[in-house]
Amino acid sequence: MSAFHTSGMTGSGTSRSRVVALDPLRMRARRHHAHALHRGERIWQDGAGPVDLWIELLHGNGFEPRAALAFAVAQDFEDDQFTLGRIPPEDIEKLYGLQVQPLSVFDSLEERALVQTRRANTVLVEVDAFYLPDTRAISYHREHANTTIGIDVIDPNARRLGYFHHTGYHLLDGDDYDGVLKAHTNDSNDANALFPHVEFVKRTRDALTGTPLAEVSADLLCAHLLRRPPSNPITRWRAAFPEHVEMMLERGESFARLYAFNVMRQLGSNFELLAHYLQWMREQGFDIPVQTHTSARKVASEAMVMQCRLARAIAWPQRTLRRVIRCDGRRLRTRGAAACEYRLLISRKRAANTAVLMPRSFAKHSLRKDSEMLPILVLRVFLAPSSSDTSHA
Repeated sequence: MSAFHTSGMTGSGTSRSRVVALDPLRMRARRHHAHALHRGERIWQDGAGPVDLWIELLHGNGFEPRAALAFAVAQDFEDDQFTLGRIPPEDIEKLYGLQVQPLSVFDSLEERALVQTRRANTVLVEVDAFYLPDTRAISYHREHANTTIGIDVIDPNARRLGYFHHTGYHLLDGDDYDGVLKAHTNDSNDANALFPHVEFVKRTRDALTGTPLAEVSADLLCAHLLRRPPSNPITRWRAAFPEHVEMMLERGESFARLYAFNVMRQLGSNFELLAHYLQWMREQGFDIPVQTHTSARKVASEAMVMQCRLARAIAWPQRTLRRVIRCDGRRLRTRGAAACEYRLLISRKRAANTAVLMPRSFAKHSLRKDSEMLPILVLRVFLAPSSSDTSHA
């Protein structure tokens, strides 16, 4: 806590001075404004948590986070989920001169984090969202969930700290402070004490800016294209989706929500980030056709459409979902769902009883082999399946 003196005049003309206390933590929180990627109209409000954290951490330190989004071209399908977006530490070091190192917690998380924040380093730690006030609408004092935050200021005397999380910078104190930090203290009598995985971010050189930043980002894009998936991830997802539908029908809506979170959300939010990255590269003067930006946003929006339709479809009775009444070559309808105006794809494997709820445009445009929407390689790896993939009812 710091303070400064101000002077003034009383009503009788007698001068007086007063002390105005400043709260550096609260002032920092007020000064921080979310990056443009987290403001305005967004397709996926709840994007990729680890990437959102880094966007705000970099932005809070005066860096341009969009330069670090080249990794988004390498997303893969892992049979039950899409790869969770994460900025590689080596990219962060090349662009911003920041190293991410593991932090050993040998006595208490509070003590080790305090040492690093006093060195102007940020501590990345997985905590329980139950104690995070910024999750008030979801987890705060409601349910327990793991999430990662970036702590940059700690006031142990006041039991308060400041942290980056999701799309902003926040404060917590009191019992929440104890829940985040003091729950992890090494008790010499407890040989089974476990600590969370903790890292810290330290600056080793000045960050790149301007043209050098954009050029290194372009080099990273080329490197990530070389490690892209050998086959189309969306095509493999489509092949696996009928089995996933059966699983969701068996396990109910709660599982379907988790499925959508780890599949549609991770695909859509990744492509939304990719769209922002391609637009930023265009602004830096690189010759990237505008169609790549719009096509990436199309994939992001269609993933959102599919998530919404899946939620509605899973809520139908199973017998209704399975009962495909008529196919006229243009649109499928099911009894009891006459208001359903979207086209369904029929799984060739289980055409008799399974309706696969892929949006029409997701199949017709995003998965069209001869598409002219994507004239460069950046997105073609995702959106160019074999010709058999384009067949639909």
